[in-house]
Amino acid sequence: MRSSIQKAYISKAEVSVSEVQPARERSILARIFLSPAEPRLRAGWRLLVQTILLYVFATAAGIVALLLGVPLEALNTTWGQIISFIAVTASVYIARRWLDKRSFESLGLRLDKHALPDIFAGIGITFLQMGLIYLVMLGLGWLTFEGFAWEFDPIGAVISGVLTFLFVFVLVGWHEELLSRGYHLQTLASGINLFWGVIISSAVFGLLHLGNPNATWVSTAGIFFAGLYLAYGYLRTKQLWLPIGLHIGWNFFEGVVFGFPVSGMDFYALTRIRVHGPEIWTGGAFGPEAGLIVLPSLIVGAFLIYLYTLRRAE
Repeated sequence: MRSSIQKAYISKAEVSVSEVQPARERSILARIFLSPAEPRLRAGWRLLVQTILLYVFATAAGIVALLLGVPLEALNTTWGQIISFIAVTASVYIARRWLDKRSFESLGLRLDKHALPDIFAGIGITFLQMGLIYLVMLGLGWLTFEGFAWEFDPIGAVISGVLTFLFVFVLVGWHEELLSRGYHLQTLASGINLFWGVIISSAVFGLLHLGNPNATWVSTAGIFFAGLYLAYGYLRTKQLWLPIGLHIGWNFFEGVVFGFPVSGMDFYALTRIRVHGPEIWTGGAFGPEAGLIVLPSLIVGAFLIYLYTLRRAE
């Protein structure tokens, strides 16, 4: 049997040999395409493949919808959001499982005791935010209240309009958060760092809205700040449920309940208003996201998120 001194000497010799052995040099292709830490594609390539998959699935779903007789104009409304829901979910699922080599749930979709409370908390927080915007603009004389939907439309049309766009905004909240705070933010964070993951994913989130009606670079900046706000909800919980609730509530209360345009688009509104204040503050035809009024609202919302998550276990 070897003595303890012999064992220590041999162990030291083994370490010395391993230290002087040159590291195995990676090929050029490996350095370009593969992550240095794990046997998977680099973050940029994973994002590129996921984007290609997204457009392939969206195109395929659109063709199927047209073959089933869905009118072309309907693809810009409810059917368009259904297609986006399918395309984003399918592309992110495939990319997460086979490119990232992670579970779909690991994006922040764990079904635990916090999931439903987070969704409803997000919806409640945005009710307070949008209510604040409405009251401030009303108090400053920047909007005129003209009546409620049931004063103009049959009650059946009111119920149908509200439920239709609640459904639409649930789809939007899911697929936009799954893409932006889910795949984009987290993949960028794995490739660069969390700070730049938040910044770049929020910038892309703003740019994705640049094609909306009445969009400007000012509205894009507003959506960028909204992206930072939604990312804060993710960072506080490490789950997507709170940002999904915030996204659903923001769009629903902004457009349906309080009657503002939602990112440049008009939806069925329970409250009929006319906005006539300074566009730099109100956002004009794009909605509050394009106005300075959104900034104090986002600050209030972030504070409410902080309070809600204050006792959340780390």
